[in-house]
Amino acid sequence: MHRSPAPVAFAQSDPTSSREMPISLFAGRSNPSLAAHIAHAYGQQLGDRTIKNFADSEIYVRFEESIRGADVFLIQSTHPGADNWMELLLLIDAAQRASAARVTAVIPYFGYARQERKDQPRVSIAAKLMANMLTTAGVSRILTMDLHAPQIQGFFDVPVDHLYGSAVLIDYVRELDLDNMVVVAPDVGSLKMARAYAKRLHADLAVIDKRRPAQNETEVMNIIGEVQGREVLLIDDIIDTAGTITSAANALHDGGATKIIAACTHPLLSGPAYERIEHSAIDRLIVTDTVPLKRPSADIEVVSVAGIFADAIRRIYTDESVSTLFVD
Repeated sequence: MHRSPAPVAFAQSDPTSSREMPISLFAGRSNPSLAAHIAHAYGQQLGDRTIKNFADSEIYVRFEESIRGADVFLIQSTHPGADNWMELLLLIDAAQRASAARVTAVIPYFGYARQERKDQPRVSIAAKLMANMLTTAGVSRILTMDLHAPQIQGFFDVPVDHLYGSAVLIDYVRELDLDNMVVVAPDVGSLKMARAYAKRLHADLAVIDKRRPAQNETEVMNIIGEVQGREVLLIDDIIDTAGTITSAANALHDGGATKIIAACTHPLLSGPAYERIEHSAIDRLIVTDTVPLKRPSADIEVVSVAGIFADAIRRIYTDESVSTLFVD
């Protein structure tokens, strides 16, 4: 089930009336549905561009309209495969060479963010490499959502506006009117996010203590907090193979939780993720549309972040504060 965004209040106004510099919105091919919803919420059509692959899979991009002197926003999530990154880099380079006044990369999901530190010998800090490539390509600004590690903002020498999926997920959870709710972090790494949700929802907090015997494998060790007889909101930023979230949900069910709602911003849902979710104790999984689903599922509901991205784009264009979007 997919909740399409309603147009925001400013959609009826002329977004270019306050500045002489025109605004142009363009989309890559990684998430066309979200890009179209962002443009609709903003009240403007996506610009005309050509993106295609040559016979050898090399990517070709071209803007089919003048963007000289324009404030250009390029909408492209960078989930796998790697072509999504290459496509964005080529769009930035083409916009610079077409004399755009400013180029903002709108990256709802920032790929490679989980490789943000050197946690063992002889590995790449891939998130820093991605930041370097964006800067070298000529990006002026980054607009993204729920970076896996917020410190990635410091990898850039250009401004970064960091949005939060909680802006739409919390509103959805409030509509569920859960009784005696407790917010649970599926691992220690998600504790800060879970604490923020618990504070805004005026709910208790719990955490799953686990260890990981091998990559993409999890083993639940202990539940820290009271979940027996409670309705649970299980929150994370990314769900990849769904091993962590489903192991946590099953442990919570065994611990006496009466209802388990899971939520995440970025539903990568790789490999066995769908099967794990559909056969787990999760009653419903709520995700945003930063990454397109590989297939629909009766257990998954999508809430759109198009409205908040459209509002952030308007604020960047008119030089207003983006941080005021998150004042409760």
